[in-house]
Amino acid sequence: MSNITSRTLLSALTVILIAVLCGSAAAQQHITGTLPDGAAYVIDVPPIWNGTLLLYSHGYVVPGTPNPAQDVGDPLTGGYMLAAGYALAGSSYATTGWAVQQAIPDQIATLDAFQSAVGTPTQTIAWGHSLGGMITAGLVQEFPDRFNAALPMCGVLSGGVGTWNGSLDVAFIFNTLVAGGSLQVVDITNPDLNLASAEGILSAAQTTAQGQARVALAAALGDLPGWFDPTSPEPAHTDYAAQLANQFLWLSEVDFPFIFALRAELEARAGGNPSWNTGVNYEAKLKHSVDYAEVRALYAAAGLSLEADLATLKKAKRITADPGALAYLSDNIIYNGQLPFPVLTLHTTGDGLVPVENESAYRTVVDEAHDSAMLRQTFVHRAGHCAFTPAETITALQTLDLRLTTGEWKDLTVPDLNNDADLLGSGYNVYINGSSLVPTPPAFLKFEPLPFLRIYDAFTQ
Repeated sequence: MSNITSRTLLSALTVILIAVLCGSAAAQQHITGTLPDGAAYVIDVPPIWNGTLLLYSHGYVVPGTPNPAQDVGDPLTGGYMLAAGYALAGSSYATTGWAVQQAIPDQIATLDAFQSAVGTPTQTIAWGHSLGGMITAGLVQEFPDRFNAALPMCGVLSGGVGTWNGSLDVAFIFNTLVAGGSLQVVDITNPDLNLASAEGILSAAQTTAQGQARVALAAALGDLPGWFDPTSPEPAHTDYAAQLANQFLWLSEVDFPFIFALRAELEARAGGNPSWNTGVNYEAKLKHSVDYAEVRALYAAAGLSLEADLATLKKAKRITADPGALAYLSDNIIYNGQLPFPVLTLHTTGDGLVPVENESAYRTVVDEAHDSAMLRQTFVHRAGHCAFTPAETITALQTLDLRLTTGEWKDLTVPDLNNDADLLGSGYNVYINGSSLVPTPPAFLKFEPLPFLRIYDAFTQ
């Protein structure tokens, strides 16, 4: 899928390569192996091990790209945690793509391999990025007896069904109002051609005020932020032109590959389309979107009737899910909110691949399960998917470990979190931008995301 590769994915692979080459430098034991299903695993143990194991779950790997075992997200964080006495472990998962079904048992098998090769940890913390954050939360739910705490970062915490329903909404609106129904939004038969067509139509739409307004409407139903570059300041709340330009970058460089091409990989796994929009009231959902004001302003500037376009969407033929495919995606995975031990989440506010509203979905289901005392959520004011500095990641891990040590949550004030990160020094207060390190101060902030627009969990199915 050559059209799928974006600069974001290339940067992610560069970081992975650096981690593979350098991540075990401080380890006394560097152990690699292969699990029975073919997944690779890697284990790093420091010279003086404090007894705590960090089990890392990596994010989505595009089919056809390298899939090494990973036990940390970036080499600076890995080196720090090893030097502090923590052991690291993680697997590649047996398959690429939406590999939740393989990842969860492979991660448990990696724990078994660690126990055989090294010994039984005194405590085990699950952590992971993106799809790996989703897998981390899945490990909490399905194997609670194997862990003591968890740190899902930039995680797909709305679950599989809600996430892919949200992407369907973006595709459906774009296809109906911009592409004239020419694209495949489900049951995708030619992913490369479908993506190329979608990106061409998107680029053309961006050249007219009417096209821009309709692109903004599609982006709004996916809650895409109007902020793309992690090294840039956030556009003003009323700078709608800048916000749309950034949403265009999210769509063209990151989201459209998943929406119009990589969905086919999921559908092949699930045996059909797991998503639907029957009964969805887009007018009502738009009013709860973080981008509602932007959409209204751009429609007015374009001289278009938002109400007329919403009426068109209401009358358009809707999409139903294949029951078997929905069952597959529910198994891989939705959440029941039960937290048997402390869970701390970390998310950037300007995430356009896994919008920060995923955190609202997770908090909702945890509240419904009456386990909110076990959950704390932290936020970083920055654009980008998983765009944390090593200092911010280390601070989150230290906060979670302190909760295990004391039995109580530290008061997670923004000044304290930023001060803790700042004290780690300039070497860790950097944003890893491909192969470059950009000095970046800590940016924890107090934040409450809006509700997730297509929530679907164990209480709503």
